Amino acid sequence: MKYKRILLKLSGEALMGDKEFGIDHDRLKKYAADIKTVVDKGVQLAIVIGGGNIFRGVGNDTDDVIDRVQGDYMGMLATVINSMALQSALERIGVITRLQSAIKMEQICEPYIKRRAVRHLEKGRVVIFGAGTGNPYFTTDTAASLRAIEIEADVILKGTRVDGIYNADPEIHKDAVKYDTVTFDEVYEKGLKVMDLTAFTLCNENKISIIVFDMNKTGNLIKVLEGKPVGTLVEF
Repeated sequence: MKYKRILLKLSGEALMGDKEFGIDHDRLKKYAADIKTVVDKGVQLAIVIGGGNIFRGVGNDTDDVIDRVQGDYMGMLATVINSMALQSALERIGVITRLQSAIKMEQICEPYIKRRAVRHLEKGRVVIFGAGTGNPYFTTDTAASLRAIEIEADVILKGTRVDGIYNADPEIHKDAVKYDTVTFDEVYEKGLKVMDLTAFTLCNENKISIIVFDMNKTGNLIKVLEGKPVGTLVEF
C-alpha cells in the first residue's frame, strides 16, 4: 500500500443515497464494505463524516430562527449520529472501531484524546472522529484537516460523488475539465473547490496532500491506497 495511515473525509450528504434526507442503509453498507477491504490490508484508517444529511450547521439558511452558534452545535450532533451509524455498520461486518467525540458524550463515545486515537490506530482499529472540532464556525473539512495533522496521517482522502477536481462543476458544465494532479498554489490561483479555505490552508501549511475521488464507485478506495490514478491529487 502506498499509504500507511490515512484520514478519510466523507460528506453527510453522501449517506443519503437517493433519499432527500437521513441515512440510506444500502449506501452505508457499501461504504462499510469498502472500508473493510483497506483495513484488512493493514491500513490505519481514521474517518471524519459530515452531518449535512441531518442538519447543516455552517451556512444554514435558518439564521432568522436558529442562532449561528446554536446551529453549528446542532450540526456537530448530526455528525455524531452519522458516526454512530457508520460505526454500527462497520462492527456488523467485523471491523473493530472506536468513536471519539470533540464534545463529551460518555455514554456513547470516548472523548477525543490524540494519544488514545493514535494507539487505537496502531492496534488496527478504525477511529471515527465525531462532533467536528467541537467549536462553532468551523466545518467538518476543517475537523478532518486538524485531526489528520494531529494523528500524522500520510494523506487526506476526500470521498465525494464526483471523480475528482474540475475547473467547473461537472454536474452543471458538461465540458468541465478534470485535473489528475494540481498543486496547492494552483488551487488558490484558480479558485478551485476542494475544501473550505481554513481546512485547505491547514493542509498546505502542514504539508498534507489531499486526494479527491468518487467514493460511490465500489473499489475506488482500495485503488487510491494502492497508488492507482483515481481522482485528483493535490500536492506540493
